[in-house]
Amino acid sequence: MQFKEASTFIMSKLRKGLPEHLSYHSIAHTKDVYQATEMLADAEGIKGEDRDLLLTAALFHDSGFLIQQKEHESISCNIATEYLPNYGYTEEQIKKICGMIMATRIPQTPHTQLEQIICDADLDYLGRDDFFKIGDTLYSEINVYSFMNEDQWNRLQIDFMEKHHYFTPTAQKLRKEKKEQNLQLVKSKLEAPGK
Repeated sequence: MQFKEASTFIMSKLRKGLPEHLSYHSIAHTKDVYQATEMLADAEGIKGEDRDLLLTAALFHDSGFLIQQKEHESISCNIATEYLPNYGYTEEQIKKICGMIMATRIPQTPHTQLEQIICDADLDYLGRDDFFKIGDTLYSEINVYSFMNEDQWNRLQIDFMEKHHYFTPTAQKLRKEKKEQNLQLVKSKLEAPGK
């Protein structure tokens, strides 16, 4: 398995091919998810081949956006299935990677520890200080597809965050409390005078 070469390939493809209007599902998001995946993998004791497969899944998880937004997880799996054999990945390894990619579909449905890690990494920002900054990029991107005013956006965020939960002990320990604070801040925007 040539992990480094596969990483270079997909990052170059994303850099050149992602549509400019994707302010959230951008190369920055892929890098962010990759870093969160690395951090969670280390904390959860994931090593060797499993770690490489997990990090490969993080790099490919939104590659479907190269083609379209709808069903992008399935398309990401198709891209992984098409290109990863060129880098020595076996059918079994690619199947595992696709399982991880598909687990990130909302609502998230992870069945293994690796799938739980990538799900938590994909939404790591919900429990971080840069939550509002990253959230703004998602709001901008959503508005490319359909207009939503700020109150509608805040209601959507509240609904999403109330349904969401972190799966891994590490994410629960590191992100749960801050996510709750962020949720309360979003709620306070809706309750502001004049609303």
